[in-house]
Amino acid sequence: MKASAFVYPWDVNGDPDAAGRIAALGVEQVTLASAYHSTRALTPRHPRHRIVTAEHAAVLYPPDERWAGRELRPYTAGAWAPGDAYGEAAAALADAGLDVHTWVVLAHNSRLGAEHPDTSVVNAYGDRYPWAPCIAQPATRAYLVDLAAEAAVRPGAGGTELESLGWYGLTHLHAHDKTGGVGLGDAGQYLMALCFCPSCRAGYAGQGLDPDELAAAVRAALEPVWRGEPDDGSWAGVEKRLGEEKAGRTRAWREETARTLQETAVAAVRAAAPAGFQVLLHADPVGYHVGANPGVDPVHILSVADGVVVPCTGGAGLLTPFAEVGRAGAVLAANFVVVSGMGGSPGTLAGDVERAVGLGATEVRLYHAGLGSEEDLGAVRGALARR
Repeated sequence: MKASAFVYPWDVNGDPDAAGRIAALGVEQVTLASAYHSTRALTPRHPRHRIVTAEHAAVLYPPDERWAGRELRPYTAGAWAPGDAYGEAAAALADAGLDVHTWVVLAHNSRLGAEHPDTSVVNAYGDRYPWAPCIAQPATRAYLVDLAAEAAVRPGAGGTELESLGWYGLTHLHAHDKTGGVGLGDAGQYLMALCFCPSCRAGYAGQGLDPDELAAAVRAALEPVWRGEPDDGSWAGVEKRLGEEKAGRTRAWREETARTLQETAVAAVRAAAPAGFQVLLHADPVGYHVGANPGVDPVHILSVADGVVVPCTGGAGLLTPFAEVGRAGAVLAANFVVVSGMGGSPGTLAGDVERAVGLGATEVRLYHAGLGSEEDLGAVRGALARR
């Protein structure tokens, strides 16, 4: 079973030992960020720094001429990843014998929302989510498709993993985040993720819904959430709060919007890539879920992409709907956080992987080779040695 570790370019560049240390974990592949959102990252072994602050979402290579004259275009990185940081790190990792695949974050970009606020998701209260580009807007969709193709197909890469290729919602881990005071549950998260920008309002109208009436219904449906009433954690909870018909029509609009974007973006990557280039999506099998692993229909997505990367740190059950599709050759990569300080459990990785294989996993992803302590990485080495 192939294992791949997530890596940032700044984990590698400037550290002559980094690539060899990552290879020594026992992984065959790295998933190296080529387009990434803002973050503050620990680099516990780097000889030059301990903290990297990526101030805004950026591409980690020089973008090409396709963006000339366009209003929406990717931002280049600052001093945290200058020049072709991706290319420099990719070369070092390849020299260490590792296959390199790109890691591309798409619909998650706070700077885009700050500088172009009309691109953002707008909730039923009129609040904008600057970290969440609305994927229904034509200009935003065109930007995301071209970004996917450019950032995915970097020189020497054997494949890509596309993250956030779908709807983003409230959950973000924004700077000094203070949104955890009320447990939203599945229903609250969905209702707070519904967008009311002009494109989405037109989309709801196309589903036979009056956008103003829908926004009022969403606000009313959220009142029990603010009072702390429990959520049953299922789609039935959304239907109970919003009404079955309204809920179904909003979901139909959102799922069609996400599906067509995913189809177009994957097609653009394939058109730009050499033969045999692998395209995976970070995904959740619950269609109405939002975020870095957006909800998808397993049958559909496995007809579009070569496979999926599925969050499994809390258990590998999300693999089952993808495995049940039974698509021969599909990659079902079980993604485990292996940084104990971020909620991972590297000490149980061997058993976790075994259980994931039993549920259909064909590969393993490890988050994150650059962030873990020496103890964490030692546990990973031990687990992978027992494969």
